[in-house]
Amino acid sequence: MTITAITMPKWGLTMTEGKVIGWLKEPGDNIAAGDELLEIETSKITNVFEAPEPGVLRRVVAAEGTTLPIGGLLAIVAPDSVPEADIDAFVAGFKAPEPAAQDMSGEAAAPHDIEAGGKRLRVLDIGAGDPLPVVLIHGFGADLNAWMFTQPALAEQRRAVALDLPGHGGSEKAVGPGDLATLSGAVAEALDVLGIERAHLVGHSMGGAIALDVAARQPDRVASLTLIAPAGLGPEINAAFIDGFIHAQRRREAQEVLALLVHDPALVSRTMVEDVLRYKRLDGATAALETIAGAWFPNGNQAVELTAALAGLQASVQIVWGRDDRILPVAHGKAFAGRVPLHILDGAGHLPHMEKAGEVNRLIARFIDAAP
Repeated sequence: MTITAITMPKWGLTMTEGKVIGWLKEPGDNIAAGDELLEIETSKITNVFEAPEPGVLRRVVAAEGTTLPIGGLLAIVAPDSVPEADIDAFVAGFKAPEPAAQDMSGEAAAPHDIEAGGKRLRVLDIGAGDPLPVVLIHGFGADLNAWMFTQPALAEQRRAVALDLPGHGGSEKAVGPGDLATLSGAVAEALDVLGIERAHLVGHSMGGAIALDVAARQPDRVASLTLIAPAGLGPEINAAFIDGFIHAQRRREAQEVLALLVHDPALVSRTMVEDVLRYKRLDGATAALETIAGAWFPNGNQAVELTAALAGLQASVQIVWGRDDRILPVAHGKAFAGRVPLHILDGAGHLPHMEKAGEVNRLIARFIDAAP
């Protein structure tokens, strides 16, 4: 008789604990692997935790509102045949495991700097297995932490690399003209330094346009391409978001701007807001954003146009979009329906890889596995 402990997951490098926001299943429910069990608030954003395996949810140990460290006991899954006394004994004797010496919070998994094309870029390089790595490219104003739910999942089967684009996160803030050629060139140079000859690229928003440009310029380097709400597929963009993100200086201003990114504004945490404001206080950060915005989004429209490049790609490509995206219209993706696999996710805005992480991770993993 198997008793399975459901424990607090670790999402991202900085997560040390999580708060139970609410349970989506009740004791006695039969659950399948991948079913949404509960919502957990992290330091960045609230995410749904999915059942790792099938069974019966016999007991909820951590009630709504409970904050637990990584590895803390959330619930018990066991067959109906397991006596309650056995579950009592299991809960009473449960001890959260000690963190492994070289887990995601260890020194081996820490971001490090590389010099690529004369620029200092911050990189997080984890995982091993499949010889073809996956490279994750974030969007405007974000950093490699945007992949906190995606990178660890992909790293279970292969090398997974996330980087901070020039002007973002821990990378240097000098961006030159800040245009597409500059940023996609920086990514290609980073691949050279990291010894990556060929990879699966995953890009979000502006990062999607960069990934697409790399694939168009160097097709032999790209095995597959997953574009998540990519820029460059139409002229429209929410210019108020771009302007508001650049100029927000106070918590309330940043909160209102970041709420535009998600289907449910309640998902945006206080820490996420504070992290954005802290980044913008770095020397050169706001100037870098202004330069990039001027090159990419002049007069409130997208200057980058990549529809022809997408149509002519050699690599396998799929598009993922949140149905409620308020930054880039989902209609840009719908224009390619029938030509490339298109996945429009309900209950998601501009950050489907964070709002619907489990579903997006499965889409990426399956697509990579099926790529020639």
